[in-house]
Amino acid sequence: MATPLARKIKSIIAETGPISVADYFAICLADPEYGYYRAREPFGRTGDFVTAPEISQLFGEMIGIFAVHAWQGHGEPDHVRFIEIGPGRGTLMADALRTIEKLAPKLLRALSVELVETSERLRAVQRQTLVNWKEIIAWHDDFATVPDGFSLVIANEFFDAIPIRQFVRTDNAFRERVIALDEAGELRFAVGPTGIEPDLLPDRGANAPTDALFEVSPARTAIMLSLAERLVAHGGTALIIDYGHLNSNYGDTLQAIYRHEFDPPLHRPGEADLTSHVDFEALAMAALAAGAHVHRPLPQGEFLVGLGILERAGMLGTGKDAITQASITDAVNRLAGEGAGAMGQLFKVLCVSGRPLALSPFDRIQH
Repeated sequence: MATPLARKIKSIIAETGPISVADYFAICLADPEYGYYRAREPFGRTGDFVTAPEISQLFGEMIGIFAVHAWQGHGEPDHVRFIEIGPGRGTLMADALRTIEKLAPKLLRALSVELVETSERLRAVQRQTLVNWKEIIAWHDDFATVPDGFSLVIANEFFDAIPIRQFVRTDNAFRERVIALDEAGELRFAVGPTGIEPDLLPDRGANAPTDALFEVSPARTAIMLSLAERLVAHGGTALIIDYGHLNSNYGDTLQAIYRHEFDPPLHRPGEADLTSHVDFEALAMAALAAGAHVHRPLPQGEFLVGLGILERAGMLGTGKDAITQASITDAVNRLAGEGAGAMGQLFKVLCVSGRPLALSPFDRIQH
C-alpha cells in the first residue's frame, strides 16, 4: 500500500522525470503535507528512534561539562550565545543547563540560549522542557538569523538529516543515482546523466570498482562553512555529534528507520525516518577552508569517558537499588560502549573552534 507521499513522488517523477537522491531525501523529510518531520513524532520509544539525550541525563550533563571547559578555555567571556541546532525535545539543553548552573553559575548568567528549530510542534515541546530557563531562550528558523557574538554551538544528530547526493561508478565514469519508476510504476533506483568532479572522489576515483557508490552533501558543507565562519569572526567552539565515518570513502549509507528497525529507503516515504552517515572528513575540510581550528575527532565513547561519564554514573547510582543501578550501567554502555546497539564507536564527535586552543578531552592539556 503506497503512502500518500509515495503517490505524490510518483506523480512528480511521471510528470518531470527522475529525481536525485537529494531531492527525494528532502521531500521525504520536509514535504509540507506529508513530510516525516511535519507529520510524525519521531523521538522516543513510541517513535522511530531514540537519541542519546533521551537514553540518559548523563549525555546532556557531559555536554554541559564540555561547555564549561570550552568557556574557560576561551577566557570566560561575559556574553555567550549557547546555540543548539535541531534541539529535538529540548532534553539535551535542559540537562546541560542544569549542569552549568551547578558547576559555573557565572557562565549561566552570561548565557543567552538560541535554539534553531523550524517545527512549531517541537518548539512547543521545547518550551515545556525548558520552562525553568524561559527568560534566556530565543528560537530561530535558521542558523543565519542567530545574532552575532561569541558562541558555543551544539549539533547532535543534526547533520545526518541533511540531504545527500549519491554517485555510482558505471563502466567508465561516475553518474548520479536517481529515483525513477519501474515498469509497474513503483519507485526504483536508477542512474542519471549527471557526473561528478574527479577531485571530489577519493584518489580521484582511480581505485573505485564498478558499482562503487560515493556520497556528497553540498548542503552539509554549506552549513559547516557558515558555522565555522561565525566562530572565526566572533569566537567560540562547536560540537558536531552524529553517526558516520572519520574518513571519506565509498559506500551506500542511505537508510530508513521505521519503529526502531531498518526499512528499505524507497518503501515508506514520509512514514520512515531517512538519514545517512555523516562524512566527518568533509565537514572538517569545510571548517579548515573557513580558517577555523579543527580539534582531533573522537568516537563518542572516548569523548564521554574523557569528560567523566563513568564517575558521574557512579555518583548517580550510589545508594540506589539494584534495578536503578543496572539501568544506569545499561545507559552508559549504550552511550559509550561498543558492539550491537551501542553508540560509542558508531557515533563520532567533531570539535571546531574559531582559533587554536587546547580543549579536553580532544587535546592534551598541559598543566
